[in-house]
Amino acid sequence: MTKTAVKTVGVVGAGRMGTPIIGHLARKGFATRACDLNAARAGAVKKLGAQWAASPEALAPECDAILVCVGFDREVQELLAKGGPLRKAKSGTIVAILSTIHPKTVQKLAKECEGAGLRVVDSTVCRGGEAADSGTLLSFVGGSVGVVERLTPVLRAYSSDVVHTGGVGTAQVAKAVNNLILWACLVADHEGLALAQHYGADIEALRRALLMSSCANGPLEKWGSQTMAWAEDDMAIVAEMAAEAGIALPQAGVNREICRALKPRRHKLEAYGR
Repeated sequence: MTKTAVKTVGVVGAGRMGTPIIGHLARKGFATRACDLNAARAGAVKKLGAQWAASPEALAPECDAILVCVGFDREVQELLAKGGPLRKAKSGTIVAILSTIHPKTVQKLAKECEGAGLRVVDSTVCRGGEAADSGTLLSFVGGSVGVVERLTPVLRAYSSDVVHTGGVGTAQVAKAVNNLILWACLVADHEGLALAQHYGADIEALRRALLMSSCANGPLEKWGSQTMAWAEDDMAIVAEMAAEAGIALPQAGVNREICRALKPRRHKLEAYGR
């Protein structure tokens, strides 16, 4: 495998997370190519200083590294399946999966793509849309040391922190654990603040005080801003991983059901538990 520096980066998926990542890459001097199923996003991508590609198949041969920012496991598999569009990439290209999917999917694709010379790794991100906008994401990355070292300058273009979690698939494990704890905190925050509101406490004063206490957590800090866009998908992956591992995660199971009901009523304390 070549150790040459990554100069040209492709991004497949110009959605809420992909678009700001594209902008950071272009501003950091990477020759950046991007594509999305929604061609209407081409204008915004070009304004960020990146080139628009008509399709993943057109983008793939031009890049030293490709970041995959699509929504679902199935989409990732279609991109990298035998005969799939990203198989058109040249040998030595790093394909980093930013999408939150099952770790076994990444491991399977990495093995299948070895013969084509593609280096598939997972590089999940945390901290949400605001961090994507500011370039302060936390990136987990799973892969061999050499590939991770080569990819790290790309990740640092949009991440303030990069953590090598181990082999391929472990970044997905890290993201699953993050999500499990994230949604548990959000549920606990709702329960505590709903109880406090019932008894007449000043909720905002209490929230600020709790952030100085031993129960401080990210969702409490960002209270009112979480969209819970991927809560069900996140918890489904956690449940599948736990079942495969033969591990009982009773709190995660309960939180999955609560999140399902909470999503349309999030941050409405007067409606919680009623």
